[in-house]
Amino acid sequence: MAFTREQICELASAKLRAAASQLPSMKALVGLDGFVDEIIAVVEKRHGHETYDAVPTIERFNAKVAEAIGQSGNYELVVKHKKLGGNGPIMANALASLGVSVTYLGNLGYPQIHPVFEELAKKAHVISIGEPAHTDALEFADGKLMLGKLTPLNEVNWDNLLARVGEEKLKALIGQSKLIGMVNWTMLPHMSRIWARMLDNIIPNIERHNRKLFIDLADPEKRTHEDILDAMKLLTRFQDQVDVILGLNLKESVEIADVLGLPGKSDPEGSIEEVARAIREKLHLSCVVIHPRRSAAAAVEGHSARFPGPFVEKPKISTGAGDHFNAGFALGQVLGMSLEESLCVGVGVSGYYVRTAISPSAQELADFVAKLPAAQ
Repeated sequence: MAFTREQICELASAKLRAAASQLPSMKALVGLDGFVDEIIAVVEKRHGHETYDAVPTIERFNAKVAEAIGQSGNYELVVKHKKLGGNGPIMANALASLGVSVTYLGNLGYPQIHPVFEELAKKAHVISIGEPAHTDALEFADGKLMLGKLTPLNEVNWDNLLARVGEEKLKALIGQSKLIGMVNWTMLPHMSRIWARMLDNIIPNIERHNRKLFIDLADPEKRTHEDILDAMKLLTRFQDQVDVILGLNLKESVEIADVLGLPGKSDPEGSIEEVARAIREKLHLSCVVIHPRRSAAAAVEGHSARFPGPFVEKPKISTGAGDHFNAGFALGQVLGMSLEESLCVGVGVSGYYVRTAISPSAQELADFVAKLPAAQ
C-alpha cells in the first residue's frame, strides 16, 4: 500500500514521539574525524567597518579568480562562525541532540579536547586520539567550497587506535552499539587499513544482531579509482557481518557509479532512486541512500523510495546539512522505520538544521516533520 507524503510525515512524527523516551538507552559509536570549521563569507564590496556585500555565488567567485590569471588576486574572508566540524562530529552532535547515547571516537584534540568540541563532550562520551584538522568553509548561495588543512588526520590510524583506545575497549564499544557511523573516508588516509583490521580482528568476534553500520565517503573525487574500489570491496566484506548503509550526496553518487562501471545518467538528480538501486545491487549492501539538496532516495533489497525535502532557498547554514540528513536517516533505520519514513526523518533533521543552525531534539523534530507537507 502506497502512502501519501502527508501520511508518511504523520507516521514518522508519531514514531519519533513514541521512541523519544527510549533514545537515551540506544547506543551509537561514531568516528573517526575531527575538524575545527570556520564558516566564511568572501567580500565582494566593503561599505564600512561593519558592512559589506558578500560574493553571492560560486560562479561569481570563479569569475573573480579568473580575472586574476596572469596578475594577482586579494580576497577578504570574513569568519562568520567557528564551530565543531568534520562529518563525524556533526553527525554525532545531531544524534546526541536527538537523545541517542553517543560515543564519539576521533581526533578532537590531544591530550586536551579543543574548545569547539566542548559542547559535544557535554552531550556525548568523547574519546580523542589526536589533534583536529581545520576547514575554511566558504559559503555561497549556490553551494560551498571546503578548504581543508588535513595533516593532523594522519594520527587517525590503527596503531594510534590501539595505543589510545585499546582493542578490547574498541570491541566493547562496537558490540554495545546499535548504530556505528564511520565517515569521511576520503580525508582519512588510513581509514581503509582501519576497516581491514577491524574486519580481521574486531568484527568477527562480535555477535551479529540488528546493528547498522553507516558509511559516508565524503567526496572521493581526489582518491584514485583503485583506492575507491578497494574501499567498496571492504564495504561488501562488512555486509557479511553487519547491515551496511552507504550514504552519498549527488556528486558522490555519480562518482561511485562511474567507478563501479554503471551507466551514466543525463539527469543525475532525477535518477537518484535508480542509481541507489544500481549501486546497492552492485555492492550487495543492505542499503544505499542518496541525498541531493531538494530530495533524497534510498534502496534496499526489493524496494526503493524517493522523498522530496523542504528545500530552503536561503539557508541560515548549509555546512553540515548532509551530516544531519545522515543522522536522521540512520536513526530512522535503527528504529525500524520504512524507507519512506527514514527519508522523511533525514530531510526533517537537515531541514530543521539549515533553517535554524541548531540540531533538533526528538520532540522538535517530531513537530517539524508533522508540518513538512505544508513546508513543501
